[in-house]
Amino acid sequence: MKLAEFFTSSPDQLWHLAKQMGVDYAVGPLPREDNGMKPWDYMNLLHMKQRYENHGIQLLVIESAPPTNKIKLGMPGRDEEIEWMGQLISNMGALGIPVLCYNFMAQFNWFRTSTTTRTRGGALVSSYDHSLMQNAPLTEAGIVTEDQLWDNLRYYLERIVPIAEKAKVKLALHPDDPPISPIRGVSRILRNAEALQRAIDLVPSEYSGITLCQGTLATAGEHIPDVIRHFARQNKLFFVHFRDVVGTPDKFHETFHDDGKTDMYEAMKVYYEVGFDGPSRPDHVPTMEGEANTNPGYETLGRLYGVGYIKGLMEAAMAESKSSAEVKTG
Repeated sequence: MKLAEFFTSSPDQLWHLAKQMGVDYAVGPLPREDNGMKPWDYMNLLHMKQRYENHGIQLLVIESAPPTNKIKLGMPGRDEEIEWMGQLISNMGALGIPVLCYNFMAQFNWFRTSTTTRTRGGALVSSYDHSLMQNAPLTEAGIVTEDQLWDNLRYYLERIVPIAEKAKVKLALHPDDPPISPIRGVSRILRNAEALQRAIDLVPSEYSGITLCQGTLATAGEHIPDVIRHFARQNKLFFVHFRDVVGTPDKFHETFHDDGKTDMYEAMKVYYEVGFDGPSRPDHVPTMEGEANTNPGYETLGRLYGVGYIKGLMEAAMAESKSSAEVKTG
């Protein structure tokens, strides 16, 4: 496993802290538009990649995208958005950036009803309570059905997967967060492992797989070690969000990495068991004492805790894997 962090596109404190913690891999956003260059233009991506490399960090994943809402809703203009995505993927391939993390959540991305829920020691986490959304108005998209989204996802993948194959860029599909449907009239179709499997089977390709977001799938009630094995057997496990939650799709909150429902050490051992060597990053960390919570889920101190915890799990799982291998060969 390659431990990564999600960084801004230009150096800041976390870049330095990450290197001090031994994190050598980056998950990056799209850079800002610069001198008329779109964020997904070749030179813009090149400059960002070089900034990482000059700091001793290798860019493995882009976890961002040009506008895609028309694609998801099947609206006029979706072909132009697909063209932009194609340009991004082609430029990533030319630059040797191997993984694109994308989602198919229409109208809004990951969604919470609170970003100030208190957890251990008073730390702040995000949470979701579906009862608070029962009287929420529809979005401007109105009612969006599951059938519409499945049709639009197929249309998209039929056009984008061949581009990814040519560029040799892995498309890592993220599940819907929260995994419940609908929200404000907008359906969510990628709510569990079965739905993710259905999605990547729409247009089969060695370059179409998943982002295994442990928190989302744990919320959905999945047994994370089984999910790891299922997708790893198919070589469809491209990227991991290593986090945890307490609760169900109707009502849940996020946790410290060691305080949720998942046996995180068991999960880590399975990653080593299946030989996963892709990127993984901590995700949605608590906001700790003294932090402003201006960027819920992504303040600094919780990330330091998460990285340290994950590194410990990795070392223990690696040692156990090596010991098991020696016993078998002995």
